[in-house]
Amino acid sequence: MNKRQVIILWVIAIILGISVAAVKLTQKDATKSATNRAPGQTLFEKFPASDIASVAVKGAQGSVTLTRKDGKWVVAEREAYPANASYVNDFIRTLDELKVTRGMEAGPSFAPRFGMDESATKAEARGLTAVFKDASGKDLATVSLGKNIESGADAGPMGGGAVGRYIRNHADESGFYAVSEMFPSINDEPSRWLEDDFFSPEKIKSISITQKDKDDIAWKVIRETEDAEFKLDGAAAEEVLDTTAATPLKSLLSYARFNDVVPAADVAGRAAADGKRKAVIETFEGFNYTITITPAKAAAPAAGSDAPPASEDVLLTVTVSAELPKERKKEEGEKEEDAKAKDAAFTERLKTLTDKLNKEKAFEGRTFLVAKSTVEALLKERDQMITKAQPPAAADANKGSVQELPGGIVATPPPAPTATPPARTATTPPIEAVTPPIAVPPLEENAEKKDEEKKE
Repeated sequence: MNKRQVIILWVIAIILGISVAAVKLTQKDATKSATNRAPGQTLFEKFPASDIASVAVKGAQGSVTLTRKDGKWVVAEREAYPANASYVNDFIRTLDELKVTRGMEAGPSFAPRFGMDESATKAEARGLTAVFKDASGKDLATVSLGKNIESGADAGPMGGGAVGRYIRNHADESGFYAVSEMFPSINDEPSRWLEDDFFSPEKIKSISITQKDKDDIAWKVIRETEDAEFKLDGAAAEEVLDTTAATPLKSLLSYARFNDVVPAADVAGRAAADGKRKAVIETFEGFNYTITITPAKAAAPAAGSDAPPASEDVLLTVTVSAELPKERKKEEGEKEEDAKAKDAAFTERLKTLTDKLNKEKAFEGRTFLVAKSTVEALLKERDQMITKAQPPAAADANKGSVQELPGGIVATPPPAPTATPPARTATTPPIEAVTPPIAVPPLEENAEKKDEEKKE
């Protein structure tokens, strides 16, 4: 190969290199996203999760403000009632890690197309806007959640479905983004953010309830042990406690939940004028619960309806106290190893009960909106709690005694005579018993002889 050929080859190689570089640069320009964040990147370059001290969520129906107080999240609109911390923390963590699946170049004026119209009055058009601030009140980030993203009809055998949601970072005006997260727990209703733990009586010993709007006791039930059945306190001889009414009382409020916490300023407007009752629950472990139950005002009837509305909720307040034993009562003659095990179990249980008391004391001073069905077993009247004792059925004099014979046959003696026969007098003719003649058939042997004589 001569010098000229070598030069030609070098020129060709240089031209090819330049061509490849040009193609790559062209492809890079073609695939570059028109928005600031490309698919696969996080929505925020750096989300200030650790600095957030409050979150305000606003929608078409209302708004809720969640603030961090003494290291715990609370709901401002419910007088700093504890918030469900997992909901708040999950929301912040999700935004910190959220990745874009698609970017759409569009200015803020296109927000209504993505379900983020802040002037709209319908939830599906308004969406939700969340504002994050630090402890000083400085805005850290603002995010809008828009419409759900629906998949195509051929996405599966059951057709389409929501596969994500449109989202906007207000600090990024290059466009809107599609993400795979649905944010199902984010809501503008304060009641949806409340911590749902509630008080729960255990091992109930006695329950009493007052009459409506009176201090007089309507009824009281009590039992001697945890496994025993309730008995009606002060029951008359003919009164028997109805087991269908008493059985639900054993687990009363064991799994109770409330619908909302009513601010003190709103209680008077939510409470009905009459029907208030007070219940007292005592447990075998020394807990005492005093519960005030007030019917809540019913919602206004629907337009065009003449039927009076029926309230399905009640207002409930509770006070809790307990007398917990300081030490275990020793059993006579117990062994040392048994005593140690029982002492350890006692100490552990005492700690559990102490923690329970401290937790349930926090519910005092609050008014809860509770479904009426939660306390339905308490709201029965005395006559609904009892059944009348049935006296044994009186024996019928005409039927006499009934005797059961072997084989299941029932024999009933003849009825007693209904009238006494008249007394016999001197003029009464004697009663004669006449026996009709009885024809006795001939013996079979004589009959055979007569047949033989006839044949001869």
